[in-house]
Amino acid sequence: MKTTMLRKSVLGIAGLAVAGGLAAGPLNHGTVESTATDHPVAVVQADKPAVDTSKLIPHGVQGEQSRIDLDDEQTGNVKAIIAATKKAGMDERAAVVSLATALQESKLNNLGHLGDRNDHDSQGLFQQRPSSGWGTVEQITDPEYATTAFLKGLKQVDGWQDMPLTKAAQTVQVSAYPDHYAQWEQQAADLVTQHWNS
Repeated sequence: MKTTMLRKSVLGIAGLAVAGGLAAGPLNHGTVESTATDHPVAVVQADKPAVDTSKLIPHGVQGEQSRIDLDDEQTGNVKAIIAATKKAGMDERAAVVSLATALQESKLNNLGHLGDRNDHDSQGLFQQRPSSGWGTVEQITDPEYATTAFLKGLKQVDGWQDMPLTKAAQTVQVSAYPDHYAQWEQQAADLVTQHWNS
């Protein structure tokens, strides 16, 4: 009898410890460092197909990762980028490349002209330039148009699916800081996992 009570007590305490650990575990707020050793898992929503996260980051993340908290407007831009990617007939990896690019270029804010802080005439989520042929200001500040224009450029990059993210993004964007796209790959993949089927 005492053995049974002791066993139940130990199991009860262990159960509380596990539940407490889950409830008090780390939340994804602020800057989070990810490593290439993260294990991909398939995420399933009710009645929706799973997103195969191993295809989202086929080369593993490159270097230290950055992460920001998103407000409602930024989350709306995430959903707009994913919707435009689907409409263009492209897959989840294209959405990861697009989101990582927009995270680097604008932190997913649909930026208008910034005056003295502007990089030439760059605007919108992808900091596209009317003077470089990306479209009018009205077009490049429309998330669907801007994403479609970026994806059109990505489609023209031979073998982009097999490239590290930063090389694919840089080939389209021609940035002065080509390696900076890589730091957003994990957050971009997490956002695709979260919103692709929503």
